[in-house]
Amino acid sequence: MAELKTERFNVNNLDCASCAAKIETGLKAVDGVDDAVLDFASLTLHVKATDIARIVEEVRKIEPEVELVPKSGKTPVLESGETSGRFRFKMELAILTVAGALFVLQLFIENRFHGTSFSILELVIVGTAYLLAGWNVLLGAFRTIRKGTLFDENVLMVIATCGALAIHAYSEAVGVMIFYKVGELLQNLAVSRSRRSIQALLAAKPDNALIKTPDGYQEVTPESVDVGDEILIKPGEKVPLDGRIITGSSQLDSSALTGEFVPVNAKPGGIVLAGQINKTGALTVRVSRPFSESSISKVMDLVENATARKAKTEKFITTFARYYTPAVVLIAAGIAVIPPVATGASFHTWVYRALVILVISCPCALVVSIPLGYFGGIGNASRRGILVKGSNFIDALAAVKTVVFDKTGTLTRGVFSVRKVVNLNGFSEHQLLEYAAAAELQSNHPIATSIMNACRKDGRGVNPSMVFDHTEISGQGVEARYGDHSVMVGNDRLLHLESIDHPKCESDGTVAHIVVDGNYAGYITIGDEIKPDAKKALEMLRQQGVEHISMLTGDNSRAANEIAKSLQVDSFYADLLPEDKVRIFEQLNRERGGEGKIAFIGDGINDAPVIARADVGVAMGALGSDAAVETADVVLMNDSPLKMAEAVSIAKQTRRIVWQNIFLAFAVKGIFILFGAMGMATMWEAVFADMGTALVAVANSTRIIGKNAVMT
Repeated sequence: MAELKTERFNVNNLDCASCAAKIETGLKAVDGVDDAVLDFASLTLHVKATDIARIVEEVRKIEPEVELVPKSGKTPVLESGETSGRFRFKMELAILTVAGALFVLQLFIENRFHGTSFSILELVIVGTAYLLAGWNVLLGAFRTIRKGTLFDENVLMVIATCGALAIHAYSEAVGVMIFYKVGELLQNLAVSRSRRSIQALLAAKPDNALIKTPDGYQEVTPESVDVGDEILIKPGEKVPLDGRIITGSSQLDSSALTGEFVPVNAKPGGIVLAGQINKTGALTVRVSRPFSESSISKVMDLVENATARKAKTEKFITTFARYYTPAVVLIAAGIAVIPPVATGASFHTWVYRALVILVISCPCALVVSIPLGYFGGIGNASRRGILVKGSNFIDALAAVKTVVFDKTGTLTRGVFSVRKVVNLNGFSEHQLLEYAAAAELQSNHPIATSIMNACRKDGRGVNPSMVFDHTEISGQGVEARYGDHSVMVGNDRLLHLESIDHPKCESDGTVAHIVVDGNYAGYITIGDEIKPDAKKALEMLRQQGVEHISMLTGDNSRAANEIAKSLQVDSFYADLLPEDKVRIFEQLNRERGGEGKIAFIGDGINDAPVIARADVGVAMGALGSDAAVETADVVLMNDSPLKMAEAVSIAKQTRRIVWQNIFLAFAVKGIFILFGAMGMATMWEAVFADMGTALVAVANSTRIIGKNAVMT
């Protein structure tokens, strides 16, 4: 079986949401195509197929004018499509201006010289104006019919306007076509505005890097820089790659990554992330990760791919539009034929009413505004440092009723400090710190870092060459040999497992017990701090409708209880191994009884299994492990739990706007279909109602793009 490959394309010359749906549906029916998603809002085609090269040819068969351009590392999403789109907009505007002038002239002739020799001239003017305004609609309808699809919005407009011409409603036929095209252009402007709004985030991609060479600094692309290379970042420049500062101090603007405009102080030993902007001083940085794994690269990838995962509402509307249009044509045909045949009424009257129904029934308001609403929600969240990996997770976030937090690094700062050293059985405090630091030397856990820092402050050093046989005991501690001594550092569970007698420690912090050569040497109490915005975050989540908040931690119950009381969580579970977290989370999931969705927020590699099981898995992106970030559905770039409340708020606002658009479209169309059938609406009113609804829905969708996530 041939291997499936994934590719993304920029889509040029596409200004029709229904055409986007046709391309998507057509590609899914092609042999060898596993999946295809065309997002009209971002003009991006995501394809998974065995033969990628064939995709361009298949799309050309479906829509000959559409051009696919494979995405490259240097081409920001949307850019090429927007350039061609601006040219097409100017051209169509010029053509419509001429058509509009002819339309005004036709109205003048109709009113002043109706029934005179000017009637032939009037027909010429009508025909010219009609063809100028509707040439691409006529062409689109011809292609649709030629492919055997028969029904789309182009076919609806052609049937309606040609019917109007046939019953000599010339001004209405031309006017409907002109105003339909004006409405489409205004829609395209609104959609383009929303697309451009997200480009500010993607424009954060650095274009070059100054790499240190034997001949001085040389300008290269970030993709060509290797791990370990030294780069120079001048004031005002974007940080091109992730790394650690060797020399220099400055302030960094991280707003492109986190959505926060508070400057970050940078000094030797500190970490810089690709996408930050160096504000004040030059920095020399040693690169720690290749560009493909850098912070900004992951952000861009997440944002560009987010719209590939469509919400159920989007999928429903696409399917609905496919059946809705032919149904409307059948209803209109019935209205045009049945009443005259059954009652002897005028065919002219009922044909006109049927044409009114065709005009009002175009599904543009739904097909365009709903994907645009989700796109706007994802874009707004991205600008605020919240990366949502798909429209489907917007819906899930909006329905969250239960939130489960990891403790360390999520609700607390994860910056531990040694508070107390208790030495026993003949060991001194200095020895206790030295042995503990030796055992933790090769560990990257925050507790290990705090013990190492305390050892250095104490003036004691650890010789790395004397440390070997280091073993991490998951959820319990570490074991290593230090010179001739066997050293264990761990929690109460580890000591019980090894049957080592030890005193009961009453502490509000984390307790690390130290055992040397099988003898209990004492314990170290280590404290963590609650994040300053954690309590507010939980309050905001409750305001957003979250009914239950829980906390899971591997820390001891006294330390967990202190945090839980301070934050007023509904429940907490302590002394948990990684597998225990999964078990407790599934228990909480069962207890909620299927009410709403359940979310989990964590940052460590041991949180990844729970993140994967949640309806909405959320990772702390700035300090979180790669495993957690990769597994998560939502990434909070600045590690603030308050961002979770913002994410829920944005999701609820987005969902509210989407449903407003659905209700508006169905309500207006239902009313005017009824009016049209009863003879209470003309084609003029129908086209204004149709395009007015579409424009209001699109404008409503764009509200979320610039909307602040106000907690309501």
